[in-house]
Amino acid sequence: MNELYFLEDKYESRKPEAPQVQSENMQLLFQFFGVLTLMLGIWYLHYRWTNSLNYDALWFAIPLAFAETMMFIGTILVVIGFWKINDTQKQSAPKTMDEVVEEGQIASYQDKKIKIDVYIPVFNEDPSLVRETIWAAKKVKKLDTWDVCYYLLDDSDNDEMSKMAKEEGVPQVLRTSSKGRKAGAITNAMDESLGNFIVIIDSDTRLFPNILLNTMGYFKDDAVAWVQTPQWFCDLTEGEELEKSWKRKYGAFGEKFALGVQKVMGKMKTGEDVFANDPAMFFDVIQRRRNNYNASFCCGATSIHRTSALRRVAISRWVDRILAAKDKKKAIEEIDVEYISFHTSEDIYTSLLVHAHKQKEYKSVLHPDVESKMLSPMDLMTWAAQRFRYAGGTIDLVTQEFGRFFKKGLSLGQKLMYFSTFWSYTGAIWLVILLSSPIIFMFTNVAPVQSYSMDFFIHLIPFLFVNQVALMIATWGINSNRGGQFFISISPIVLKAFWDVIRRRPIKFVVTSKTAKAGNFLGLVKIQIGLIALYAVGIIYSTTLHIMGDRIFLTGYSVNLMWSLFNMLSLWTIVQAAMFKYKE
Repeated sequence: MNELYFLEDKYESRKPEAPQVQSENMQLLFQFFGVLTLMLGIWYLHYRWTNSLNYDALWFAIPLAFAETMMFIGTILVVIGFWKINDTQKQSAPKTMDEVVEEGQIASYQDKKIKIDVYIPVFNEDPSLVRETIWAAKKVKKLDTWDVCYYLLDDSDNDEMSKMAKEEGVPQVLRTSSKGRKAGAITNAMDESLGNFIVIIDSDTRLFPNILLNTMGYFKDDAVAWVQTPQWFCDLTEGEELEKSWKRKYGAFGEKFALGVQKVMGKMKTGEDVFANDPAMFFDVIQRRRNNYNASFCCGATSIHRTSALRRVAISRWVDRILAAKDKKKAIEEIDVEYISFHTSEDIYTSLLVHAHKQKEYKSVLHPDVESKMLSPMDLMTWAAQRFRYAGGTIDLVTQEFGRFFKKGLSLGQKLMYFSTFWSYTGAIWLVILLSSPIIFMFTNVAPVQSYSMDFFIHLIPFLFVNQVALMIATWGINSNRGGQFFISISPIVLKAFWDVIRRRPIKFVVTSKTAKAGNFLGLVKIQIGLIALYAVGIIYSTTLHIMGDRIFLTGYSVNLMWSLFNMLSLWTIVQAAMFKYKE
């Protein structure tokens, strides 16, 4: 699919969902079940380590119990992170700079206009797509006392892009090198445009008209450094009703069977959000609740920044790096002032540095309402490259800034939230053990527990049930199941990111393609297909032995059969994505 599907009329009628609404009672209910989850989890893990290990197979039992313990740390961080929705109070839009200037500078900004620069970084994107982005940006409403300017931060060296920019009357900000990639382009532009605030968008971001009127009021608090608005993809695959899909594939029998399945499971669709791109879980649940700890981080596109805060933090960091250098003269020549950190994950890295700034306690805001629409990755190669960059960038960031978690600057809540982001990626390591366990049992009939007894289930089932209830309450109205399945299926991508960081291989910044690539992407999911095949063979092998009477542990077989099927379904989601093709 080569055309710019962003321009297709079929997406124009789509509207974003309103932010999640939860009453005080609903949040108290989550807090109750969240605490209960932690209590039951500790009870279960105590039992696992003290009473359930199979001492005849400690090579199997200990790694599995360890993996469960590590995953439980993630559960603790989720409960803390989801604890409460605490939105920053909205305010009316400011008229002049004296309403939003940082403390100590009010006199020099009395009645001065607010200059807001909209930055559109581009690198070899299609000029037609960028033109649509510019058109939408020019429709953004503003007050008469605001000076809103638009800039094309162009590292592409494309004559067609230059021609388009001239036709639209948008200045190009060019530079002699591409150092720092997107972050370097923004840093360079800030020294040229000199705005009081900058709006960062991507080449495919179409701003909604009220974004500035709805967000600039937050900056009346002079400590607010940036406001992040949720990203919303207008082009998510809608899917097809299960009965229609199965009728098309299997005829009348398929339709009747699908209807029967839905009577038990509820309405289902095939091909809905096939790449699990819907960001509602991330922005409306995870990021939004981090407002409670002043720890929501910048995600690049659709964010608004106070430039004085970026400059102050960057210069302070530059001075610290110069003072720490042995050859200070050489350091002055080589070390750049990075308003946006020159890093693969420049957005979260810059957020960490701003939050940790000791001279002033800066604040961040996750604005709950969607104020723009964007394009999502539409083929597995693009999608996998983006996820690899997210994982590798975050892991590399933590390795560089690990000491910051033990120093002053970040609050305890901020430390926990940033650590939680990193810890979520370590799940891929523990998943190696969790994915392997049922396969080992099926082939060897060796269990990691003394027995799958009633005592075992009395400890396990309440924990799993209450944990699921807590998650359901926190994410009420938002589908979290798809994300959970992809969490399992992308573990090989995350493991590769870990391996590259350990080997100190650079995690390269790759611009996300805005068109769907044609081709077969099954080669990208060889590991997942191999695991599915192993599960299938293991199930057939173990079932055959049970039928022949060679094995008697029916409970263990049943537990691992269900576990295997769950893992197979989760892994299958990314295989489906690899086979997915858009209809022309």
